[in-house]
Amino acid sequence: MSVAGVVLVTGASRGLGASIARALAADGWAVAVNYRHGADAAGAVVDGIRAAGGTAEAFEADVTDEASVAALVTAVTDRLGPVTALVANATGPQPEVTVEDLTWDDHLGQLVFFVKSPTLLVQAALPAMRAAGTGRVVLIGSDMVDRALPGWSAYVAAKAAQVGLARTWARELGPHGVTVNVVAPGWVPVERHAGVTADAVAQYVADIPLGRIGRPEDVAAAVRWLLSDAASFVTGERVTVNGGHTIG
Repeated sequence: MSVAGVVLVTGASRGLGASIARALAADGWAVAVNYRHGADAAGAVVDGIRAAGGTAEAFEADVTDEASVAALVTAVTDRLGPVTALVANATGPQPEVTVEDLTWDDHLGQLVFFVKSPTLLVQAALPAMRAAGTGRVVLIGSDMVDRALPGWSAYVAAKAAQVGLARTWARELGPHGVTVNVVAPGWVPVERHAGVTADAVAQYVADIPLGRIGRPEDVAAAVRWLLSDAASFVTGERVTVNGGHTIG
């Protein structure tokens, strides 16, 4: 893979974001490891990347706040260089709420992470991408859009909105050399799933054609490809990474 430049990965102090950050650093990207909470965890990701010979810096920021996002991109540019790739991975609480109890605030709680935050991030990074004549944007979505489980309508609606953003931005930004895609993982257990039982995992795996649970590295591999030269002619797409769980 021929890659170069600075990539900003949001929510990268743990879970999928940390795995994505490490994978992109191994491909030669200078990685801006964004975090909101957990400076020590973000620092550990950076230390691991540097120990492996890569380049990384940690950046604290609330990526749902306009002023914070602008300051974040400025700081990354000052310390690493212009941001030419963006992986919008940060997420917040994901409560299960039935339609009878659903409120507008429940919707806003999801939209702020999956619509507002990507919008602010793309707007802040776009001038450098346009100046370079190239850019990569990857939004981390979810196969829940296809599964449509009861109680998850606010989350599913916001994740479906991401697909609409990516498709529209792909048309709008293509003339500037910027690709925009979505990587939609299935359930990939990470730190916040520590309490999940082995029976729950086994029940989930029983419906997966490939017969195993997803790993963070599986998601990172899809992101690596989309940021590589090999995917330079791929835009407006949603790449599902779930072992075939949602095959129709």
